[in-house]
Amino acid sequence: MKTENIYPPETPNQAFTVGAIAPEKTLSPFFSDDLATVYLGEACAVLRQLPTNSVDTVITDPPYSSGGMMRGDRAGQDCKSKYQQTQTKKVYDEFSGDNRDQRSFIMWCSLWLDELRRVAKPGAVIGCFTDWRQMPAMTDALQVGGLVWRGVVPWVKKSYRPCKGRWASQCEYLVWATNGPRSLDGPCFPGSYTCSVASDKRHMTEKPVDLMHELCRIAYEPDAVILDPFMGSGTTLKAAKQHGKKCIGIELTRSICETACDRLREAVQQDLLV
Repeated sequence: MKTENIYPPETPNQAFTVGAIAPEKTLSPFFSDDLATVYLGEACAVLRQLPTNSVDTVITDPPYSSGGMMRGDRAGQDCKSKYQQTQTKKVYDEFSGDNRDQRSFIMWCSLWLDELRRVAKPGAVIGCFTDWRQMPAMTDALQVGGLVWRGVVPWVKKSYRPCKGRWASQCEYLVWATNGPRSLDGPCFPGSYTCSVASDKRHMTEKPVDLMHELCRIAYEPDAVILDPFMGSGTTLKAAKQHGKKCIGIELTRSICETACDRLREAVQQDLLV
């Protein structure tokens, strides 16, 4: 089922401001099936309308706003120039919110993290991807948002760009927290994951399905609900569905959201063919 998004679209390089928040409309899914529900809209606007204590796990990959020391450096770059190697020929959709300076990045993250704290059940796990530049800012934002910072889980890439005279930037990081105390029970999980980058990406910064499949194991309870408020091309939801978990995704850019929904439909069709 498709409906109008609950937040007016913006140009790819335009960052949201608090004053730009539009009056909320009735929340309706852009897409849904037996496990996945997708909303087209701005993360904070959608999160405000989700029920309190309704999700068990949050795994998400928000815009990093990384690269460059000053806001001017970041605002002058599009996503392609920041995240794609020069020899890459495939064209991906631009996405917004990736040009904030560090202070505004922390403030912005604290807004949606505070809403996540309300939506998440007590003890829920919240994991947010970041890179080495923004890791200090993300750990601060988690705590400003009222969550209990628990640690950092590196994603070690099998292939990476060497850099003479320096250690390679071979990792991205899942900074994770809990919504208050979390009991010490359930299965044990590793403290890092080694995985190749996605080979057939549909989004510029897409994470590999194999990695997200392993991370989704943290939602080990049978009826656990997984939320990704920065869904992108839908990798988290696809991995959640592989585990038979109910999942919720939010995406701002219509074209990227449509790509995610196509992937989720393909997953359903493949399951029917098995």
